[in-house]
Amino acid sequence: MTNNITSNAPLSELTSLTFDELSVGQSVKRTRTLSLADVNLFAAMSGNVDPLHFPNGEDEAVHPEPIGHGMWAGSLFSGLLGTELPGPGTVLEKHEFEFIEQIPLGATITFQVTVAEKIAGADGKRNRVIFDCLCEDANGKPLLKGKTTVIPPKEHRSQKGHAVPELQFIPHDQLEMLTAKCASIPPMPTAIVYPCDRTSLQGACDGASLGLIDPVLVGPEALIKKVAEENDLDISKYRIVDAAHERDAAAKGVALAKDGTCGAVMKGSLHTDELMGAVVKRDVGLRTNRRISHVFVMNVPTYPKPLLISDGVVNITPTAEDKAHIIQNAVGLANVLGVETPKVAILSAVEQVNLKISSTVDAAILCKMADRDQIKGAILDGPLAFDNAISKEAAITKGIKSEVAGDPDILLAPDLASANMIVKQLSFLAHADAAGIVLGAAVPVILTSRADSLAARLASCALAVLLANAK
Repeated sequence: MTNNITSNAPLSELTSLTFDELSVGQSVKRTRTLSLADVNLFAAMSGNVDPLHFPNGEDEAVHPEPIGHGMWAGSLFSGLLGTELPGPGTVLEKHEFEFIEQIPLGATITFQVTVAEKIAGADGKRNRVIFDCLCEDANGKPLLKGKTTVIPPKEHRSQKGHAVPELQFIPHDQLEMLTAKCASIPPMPTAIVYPCDRTSLQGACDGASLGLIDPVLVGPEALIKKVAEENDLDISKYRIVDAAHERDAAAKGVALAKDGTCGAVMKGSLHTDELMGAVVKRDVGLRTNRRISHVFVMNVPTYPKPLLISDGVVNITPTAEDKAHIIQNAVGLANVLGVETPKVAILSAVEQVNLKISSTVDAAILCKMADRDQIKGAILDGPLAFDNAISKEAAITKGIKSEVAGDPDILLAPDLASANMIVKQLSFLAHADAAGIVLGAAVPVILTSRADSLAARLASCALAVLLANAK
């Protein structure tokens, strides 16, 4: 006869108990804490996306806090019956549940099944067992109770438990995180340069709707209005600065930033080099005494914090001196995002200085510059191969002792091509969110790609707002 047990972890060894081996009063119970992953998984499986089950959805619901799906708790009894009592081979025949109280997100519950009655089969019918089911909160208050009828396993046997499938929920909360930081900042006048397709014009309109920007649309007025009409976008509230073509729009958008009318410039549907040509133009552009560089802010599902990657857009083959400026720009952005002393991993193919690999030599120079306070406000280490930079385990395996390895805030790539590939690999293979911004100019410059999602464009707007406000 099986003793009553309390179990919390998945079992590696499972035992099937037959009808004759079961006795009234036998029970098994487990504890479980309702997590957001549980809510998401059950919603995906059942299709029940009622807002009352999710954070930020309770304003539309009748409960003051998110609650679990009722049948999520009911499904837990299936796990007990199928793995522990009676065990593998159990066939569920009937459930009867009474839902007494809601289960709030984060609550720890105890759920238990107890043999209540055995019904021997007659006239060819199979044996059946009725179980009492009870779910209680941490204080012993009943949340759910009921009865379940099962057909127990035919034979006693032991077997290894099947591994629980590995699942990954991919959060896309970068936009929410950045817009929350902008909540107390008024909309920033932003020159939208040549917004002459649906994506760029909608990005401007949605940025305004979120309270991030106050768009100034710079481009051929007739074409902008045509795009708005074709895509049912209301641009009546926004100023339009007429421009003859892409380069004219770039020059006029930059001029609006230079004279203080706009606090940022955002790329529309023109080519990047057309906009950046106007930005870096001497005398009439937005040059400062800092080197211009670009930073991607990545929200990678498998990494615990925002990851800044530079430079994948502006500097093609930067020198060690250029890289010092690129790092300093990225450090300033990390400070704006709340990282007081960011950790910078300087990437190369290997983790040792090799005179034949210039990026390793640059890394050694940059680390020494940081030691001499020529690069300020950050902890640098390099050269580091990508695995050593991003994984503490990989660094330990190779005997690397470093404050940065496994925990960087900033990745400095050897050149534009490698940085660009890292960003796109993370975006398309790891489902990372990317927001991008050009630093070192007189105002933030928002460079977006035609392949960028609307959320990425809006997150980039939020970055620009935060940077401009910090200045």
